[in-house]
Amino acid sequence: MKRKNMADRVEEGDESLYNHGVSWWRGRLIGKGGFGSVYLANLKKPKSRNRMYPPVMAVKSAEVSVSSSLQKEKEVFNHLYGCPYILECYGEEITTNKDGEMIYNLLLEYASGGTLADLIKKSGGHGLPESDVKKYTRSVLQGIAYIHSHGYVHCDLKPGNVLLVSAKSAEFVPKIGDFGLAKKIEKSKRRKLFSYLGGTTSYMAPETVVDHIQEPPSDIWALGCIVFEMFTGKSVWDVKPNMTTEQLLKKIGDRYESPKIPSEISKDAIDFLKGCLVKKPAFRFTAEMLLDHPFVSGLDNKLEKEWMDSVVTFSDVEDESCDSSYYEDWRCISEEGSSSSSVDENGVLQSAVSFNSQNQQSK
Repeated sequence: MKRKNMADRVEEGDESLYNHGVSWWRGRLIGKGGFGSVYLANLKKPKSRNRMYPPVMAVKSAEVSVSSSLQKEKEVFNHLYGCPYILECYGEEITTNKDGEMIYNLLLEYASGGTLADLIKKSGGHGLPESDVKKYTRSVLQGIAYIHSHGYVHCDLKPGNVLLVSAKSAEFVPKIGDFGLAKKIEKSKRRKLFSYLGGTTSYMAPETVVDHIQEPPSDIWALGCIVFEMFTGKSVWDVKPNMTTEQLLKKIGDRYESPKIPSEISKDAIDFLKGCLVKKPAFRFTAEMLLDHPFVSGLDNKLEKEWMDSVVTFSDVEDESCDSSYYEDWRCISEEGSSSSSVDENGVLQSAVSFNSQNQQSK
């Protein structure tokens, strides 16, 4: 008989008296992934003045023996603390389940607004108003700039990994999450080529596909894909439901194939996208350069400050429900794993790509 994993036991009620934290109760399962599960968590004493955590959190959990990916993510969070555009990590904790197994838990900020992918999906394929695209783009861009300035590349930027966190106002603040695939930037001039690259195929940069390189310009390409999707409600590539991972990789790596930027958006928006979606990474804009671009630099800084000042603090958080696809579809990809792919309902391939010599394409 196959041994039940922790998520199954919690769903069936077997863990109701076990596996809680020192100061928090483990709530309902809100997502499963290859290396663990995500749960809603509530503080045992939410009104205590000495509490260390907010009343509601999201907890990523896995058995200690298979928690290396979560522990790696915690290490990345340790270096990215304090940015208002990056999901906050409150800490880590070991708990014990009913069978005495040790469970590693990563305590994260809870995004009750779902994800940017959810918001785009609600547009029904029409995209978001340009005013909203500008606002979300600037926030994500500031998060990217912070990540790069602290020596990391995210490697899996996409709408599903941009979470919408509650604010005191009626709006939500977008924050970058899921650093399970993040890598340190190589400081040496000699580039390190990876035989295995994780991420979501539709958002991979050409140099990632062709040369196996994931560096800061790769994140900027992914940002361009996100902005394109916010404008159009569709993937930057014309992905058909029956398209294989290999076909999409060939399309991305083709030196003569480029995304078709929509003509109906503003000139500033078109120019911004062109700066992100340059095939050669050396000519691609940096995050700092893009922050000065007219498309996002013209935003009212006072309005932006008020927006950030309205972010919900510990005392403001209530026990909210969330149907975020970030938690429902959360997955973590092993660096040692093998190739896998799936096509979502919009025809977008999401893959962990294991490259070999046959995947390489000549420039």
